[in-house]
Amino acid sequence: MNKLILTKIGIAMLAAIVTLSSVSCSSAASPNLTVKNPPRTQPKQPQKTKTVVNPQLVTANTRFGFKLFSEILKQDGQKNVFVSPSSVAIALSMTYNGAGGSTQQAMAKALKFNGLSLQEVNQANADLRELLQQSDPKVELTIANSLWARQGVNFKSTFLESNKTFYAAQVTTLDFSSPTAPKEINNWVKRNTRGKISEIVDSIDPQQVMFLVNAIYFKGKWTAEFDKQETRDRPFFLTNGSQKQHPTMQQRGEYRYFETEQFQAVSLPYGKGRTSLYVFLPKKESNLTAFSKTLTAENWQTWMKKFGKREGLIQLPRFKMEYEIQLKKALSALGMEEAFDRQKANFSNLADVPVNIDEVKHKTFVEVNEEGTEAAAVTSVGIRATSVQVDSQPFEMKVDRPFFCAIRDNKTGSILFMGSIVDPK
Repeated sequence: MNKLILTKIGIAMLAAIVTLSSVSCSSAASPNLTVKNPPRTQPKQPQKTKTVVNPQLVTANTRFGFKLFSEILKQDGQKNVFVSPSSVAIALSMTYNGAGGSTQQAMAKALKFNGLSLQEVNQANADLRELLQQSDPKVELTIANSLWARQGVNFKSTFLESNKTFYAAQVTTLDFSSPTAPKEINNWVKRNTRGKISEIVDSIDPQQVMFLVNAIYFKGKWTAEFDKQETRDRPFFLTNGSQKQHPTMQQRGEYRYFETEQFQAVSLPYGKGRTSLYVFLPKKESNLTAFSKTLTAENWQTWMKKFGKREGLIQLPRFKMEYEIQLKKALSALGMEEAFDRQKANFSNLADVPVNIDEVKHKTFVEVNEEGTEAAAVTSVGIRATSVQVDSQPFEMKVDRPFFCAIRDNKTGSILFMGSIVDPK
């Protein structure tokens, strides 16, 4: 890709789209997992008290996110990968409201909902959405959901109301046979990703009865911007051992930093520091493939506690990419295969007609450059964290080879995006 001349940091993502098609289905009991599921009554309204997110959902989303990422790397490990586990989890949580029997059990297992009732999953998602969108005046984060229903199909009112109530989903009935139907869905996608992703539906199969779509848009400015005069072409070493010259930013300062024998890691804050870009660089003796095998929810939680303030130099390549993947294979590997099976899928709580999940599409866009705004919280964050400093020696972290990165909400612990960058095109 030609040298980027960018005007802002923009990270937009169209999360996941779940397509349902009408088929015959049956269900069988599963003895391996117990999911609490209240009677199918009208959904309770979200609480109006101070928003507190159920930590069980954040833990579930983190576990699901790293498991999903691991499966995706089995498919696309040799190229750039950038996904939003939060987005996929939200889209599937909406769909989960329509599942029954062993299909519900299978989805709960894949999504790590063990011990959470349907009501608890929905309430926690509503609380998380509200809290994330109040994150930081210097950061723009929006989460939008929609359901697009085929005209003439009878969908369960409880399913629709639950998605309206807890996910603020826009519910629209469409004539799927109309040639303008895909355009209407895609226009919603374009609006809710600020034009970064313009299409998720290319055509509508006659058997498709519903699309559930989630979109996340994120725009953050660095707490301390990178000086453009420090950016220059520097070598980046590719997986095959070759190297390329690529525009690389440089900055010195005090950062939250962590290092082991296997990797270096730094946290680069946006705005007031509530959200950060975490960059993990495997040591030269190691590589991204080996590091990826250690990417588990348990290790992640341990690592997050070990970052401490430290002076140093960071060199980070500018990068911009788009990514697209079909998630059926990855989700099936996590235990959701039954939900895709035309004979076994049970979504009796979604519609009167038998349906299964047809496909789960995922698209992302990410763009990173030098610019940002300084905020008063830079010094405040530095002072509060000084007590955990463990090393006074300045570090040098030159991200000149494949690396892992993640955008994390530091208050809730939610991982909004994660990526494996093997070539910063």
